[in-house]
Amino acid sequence: MRRPGSLGSIALLLGLELALCRAQVNTQYCGAQDQVEKLHFTSLGRGRWLDPQGRPPGSLAPLYRMVRGFLDVVQLNPFPEGLVRVALNEPSSVRTSDVVRYEAGYVVCAVIALLFLLIVPTVGFCFCCCRFRRRCGGRVKAEHKSMACERGSLMTFLLLITLFLLTGVVCAFITNQRTHDEVGPGVRAVPSVLNSLQGLVSDIPQELQAVAEQFSIPQTLVLEDLDDFGVNIGSTIHTQLRGTVYPMLTSLQRLGQDLKVSLDHLQRLNSSTVYLQNGQEPLAFSLRDHRHNLLFLLQNVQCQGCANALDLAKLLELGANFSQLPAVTDVLQKLQGVPEANFSTMVLKDNSTFNTLPFLTALETTDTVQDLKEEMAKIPEEVKSLAKGFPGSGAADRWRQALAQAENTSRPYLHAIQKYERYRWIAGYVLSSVILLVVICNLLGLSLGLLGISAREDSSHMEIKGEAGAQFLMAGVGLSFLFSGPFILLIFATFLVGGNIQTLVCRSWESQELYQFADTPGNLPPSMNLSHLLGLKKDISILSAYQQCKEGVPLWEVLQLNGSYDPEKHLDISKYTVQMQEELRNFQVDMQNLDLLTEAAKRDLEAFRHSGIEKIDYPSFVAQVQKPLVKIDILKLIKELEQLGQAQSNPDLGQRLTQEAWALQAHYEEMIIFMQTHMVMLNQSVHALSSSASRLQLLASETLVKANSLKTDLPTWIEQIFKNESECFLNRETAYFTQYVDWARQMVTEHIATCQPLSEALDNGRVILCDHIANPWNAFWFCLAWCTFLLIPSIIFAIKTTKHFRPIRKRLSSTSSEETQLFHIPRVTSLKL
Repeated sequence: MRRPGSLGSIALLLGLELALCRAQVNTQYCGAQDQVEKLHFTSLGRGRWLDPQGRPPGSLAPLYRMVRGFLDVVQLNPFPEGLVRVALNEPSSVRTSDVVRYEAGYVVCAVIALLFLLIVPTVGFCFCCCRFRRRCGGRVKAEHKSMACERGSLMTFLLLITLFLLTGVVCAFITNQRTHDEVGPGVRAVPSVLNSLQGLVSDIPQELQAVAEQFSIPQTLVLEDLDDFGVNIGSTIHTQLRGTVYPMLTSLQRLGQDLKVSLDHLQRLNSSTVYLQNGQEPLAFSLRDHRHNLLFLLQNVQCQGCANALDLAKLLELGANFSQLPAVTDVLQKLQGVPEANFSTMVLKDNSTFNTLPFLTALETTDTVQDLKEEMAKIPEEVKSLAKGFPGSGAADRWRQALAQAENTSRPYLHAIQKYERYRWIAGYVLSSVILLVVICNLLGLSLGLLGISAREDSSHMEIKGEAGAQFLMAGVGLSFLFSGPFILLIFATFLVGGNIQTLVCRSWESQELYQFADTPGNLPPSMNLSHLLGLKKDISILSAYQQCKEGVPLWEVLQLNGSYDPEKHLDISKYTVQMQEELRNFQVDMQNLDLLTEAAKRDLEAFRHSGIEKIDYPSFVAQVQKPLVKIDILKLIKELEQLGQAQSNPDLGQRLTQEAWALQAHYEEMIIFMQTHMVMLNQSVHALSSSASRLQLLASETLVKANSLKTDLPTWIEQIFKNESECFLNRETAYFTQYVDWARQMVTEHIATCQPLSEALDNGRVILCDHIANPWNAFWFCLAWCTFLLIPSIIFAIKTTKHFRPIRKRLSSTSSEETQLFHIPRVTSLKL
């Protein structure tokens, strides 16, 4: 600080406060204004990140678990590493026996499907021929006792099977549509994911540059805080001290006033003493003269009623002896010229200076703050090179080429998948609709047949409803036989594809056996060397790279870059902050010439302290001022003389008494009243000085001692306050840069230069293929197979139930049986009247 003199008055105020709070100046305390503000930066690197594709299990989760359990039973063999290795490297060398051995469960299912394909259509054809010749599927020819129980059982079983069919076909519709809805977005997601991953390395320099540019956020805050540095320090000191400084100023002003009052009382005491001593002898002489005259008149034998006045006249003399009062001229001599300082003006000036403390402090710190702002406005070279130092150009080209080639190669296959998926969806929708028709036929047949049976008691009814019910059941049977072949073909085709995707791909992908297979040398052909295509380091396997990427490690720990990259080196801004710390910590406050009191105030206090005012013999003053000036009441005597003058029979004596009263009255007014007034003033000054002299002496001595002590300690204490505030400022500003460094480190390692998008892409690919597509795909053929195999008992029970719905041509006749009487139609006979 280059202008220490401007803080001279501030030191006057700070000195006493620091003396009272000596223990507090060594303790660092940062107020609420030094709380670090949380900075908000713009997030980067999220453009290449993929949203997790996982979904909570829905209502079809139990069905999916059932299908996976079935496939685990079908395919009990582990991942065929040898078979896949041969198929990828030498497809012509694959032996059929090895494939059949691995696909044994699917072969068994294929045999079952083949038998179904041969037997069911053949049986259907034979049944049609038989029906054409009216040799099967006819009607009940005669009623019997157990027919009602048999019919009820058949209808019940057929209804249960139909309900199972309805449940299966509803699930088939749902899973068929779910598969169609998931295949399209899943196929379209492949090129978009590959395209997004192409920028995994190439976009890093631009985003690193964006990170470097956000260094301006803490930099701007620091520059703003530097503008307010001086004002904030002054305001902090002002805030901390005002609760003590203002009372202190009031006490200092009161001390000056007390000193002035004491000096006034001392001067009054001296002037009153001199006046009383000078007037004592003339007053005594005058009183003796008046007493002599009064005694002569009042002792005259002609004086009537003068005894009382005579007694008063005998006591007409001085009561106090002012010649015994001690002299105070020595004390006044020592206090000559005091007060030299104007304490009131000094306090007003100090108060004004204290209130302008923030502004004065800002002036003192202008040059240092300007130098710091020039340095802080520069961006550190380490941060500038954050993007330029990333060695990813070669790896970016290899990465982009590999992903672009994968994208171009996959497009024809993806278009074919979408095309055939549409065919599968249409076929599944049609065949599910056929099963739904079979269900409808069964339900209509059962309903109409039941109505037909209940209407047989009415002889006028032609049993059309029962016949219609039978026809609907036979229609369902016909549809079941007719579409049994397409059913089993679609089921086996989708089962073979979806089952192998689940057991060969998804199961090994989830258990990470696929990554281990890709890591084993020789398993993949040279053209499919994933480690080379992805640019992985030589000592890192695909499985290890996947696991590390899943944990969020940066790219340079996984990929083979052109060189090493250490973000900590580019985020090391310690040189930048150290310079600011050195500037502020070297901030010096020159207060060697500061003093608590002005020289004039010191001289006043020194003179008062050595004046001896406390040694004055105040009891002697008190002893004399407590005595009356005249031993009698002069006014009473004057009144008594006036009354005697009027009461005398001797006119001459009365005239002389009256004249003596007038003379005494004139003397009282001219001299006695003034001396009594000075006695009152003397009494007041004596009491005031006797009660305050010792206290003011002690206060003056303490103030002088404290001023001399603070003259030495004040610079250290003031420097400690500035040091404390500077440390708080440094902590706050350093915290801003620390926030930036922490954020930048997190952005670089966890969001920008991280290989986590790669592991997320693989996880999303598995979720899309296995959870979103394979699960509903397998659930569809499972539900369709469920319905298809339930068609066999549906056909059987439908054919048997049909016989009971058709009209009965022959009945049992029995007059003794109650049951036959129920179906007996009485003959109408004519009555002879």
